[in-house]
Amino acid sequence: MVPAEGGPATGPTVLRMLLGSQLRRLREGAGVTREAAGWEIRSSESKISRMELGRVGFKERDVADLLTLYGVTAPEERDALLKLARDANSPGWWHRYGDVLPGWFQSYLGLEAAAVLVRTYEVQFVPGLLQTPDYARAVILLGHRGAAPEEIDRRVSLRMERQELLRRSNPPQVWAVLDEAALRRPIGGPEVMRGQLDALIEATEAPHVQLQVVPFAAGGHAAASGAFSILRFGDGDLPDIVYIEQLTSAIYLDKRDDLDYYALAMERLCVEAAPPERTPEILARIRDELYPA
Repeated sequence: MVPAEGGPATGPTVLRMLLGSQLRRLREGAGVTREAAGWEIRSSESKISRMELGRVGFKERDVADLLTLYGVTAPEERDALLKLARDANSPGWWHRYGDVLPGWFQSYLGLEAAAVLVRTYEVQFVPGLLQTPDYARAVILLGHRGAAPEEIDRRVSLRMERQELLRRSNPPQVWAVLDEAALRRPIGGPEVMRGQLDALIEATEAPHVQLQVVPFAAGGHAAASGAFSILRFGDGDLPDIVYIEQLTSAIYLDKRDDLDYYALAMERLCVEAAPPERTPEILARIRDELYPA
């Protein structure tokens, strides 16, 4: 299914995934091997695999040749898929931040912008979607101490613009689980932390945000190995994606076994965490205990 113009799945990353998924179904329906498809576009089996996973851009000529090979001759269907290929090559809003944005994170921004549900677990920091400007600046400075002030400003601006998706007319549901350590770690100092905790309390009032805290009293838990996010999309053709960020790269998982493992870990975290209705009380208690006005 080609997404409607202006729909939630119009980011280039997700458009590539949608087009790749449709090309895979057409190839399999036509009984064509990846090797034969690669030969048709003067490329390789691995290139077809990357295209079908949405991990590379699409040349319109390649898509046209593949559609012919797969027996897609109806003008309306061809035109829709070729338009999808053109749209998939359009840069996202984050393109203008390319000087401070690594390629591996650009992919995540495209997925996040198109998701209908973002579930995330954080152990060190408040999730980027919920950070205040002052807190974001303090976090960014931890990893870029030698950067010029102008670069830091651009990185903060990028993070704040990313949060605009929470204020659009069709925002994703955000379900964040925070380890208590992330709330007690004094990033930026008491004033910054107090402002951040106030902002989190306010965020819990939004109908599309659910926030839970895993207290120290819970001991060890299902996600002790570190932070991760699970993204879900409104189109049934797209699988969930697990995102795990590292210092200089990221891992994207979409195999069923991996998805099931992380989904189960997230469910266990939500059970081990304090219920959402207690979150404002917990946040206020930590704020008043550690960062009094």
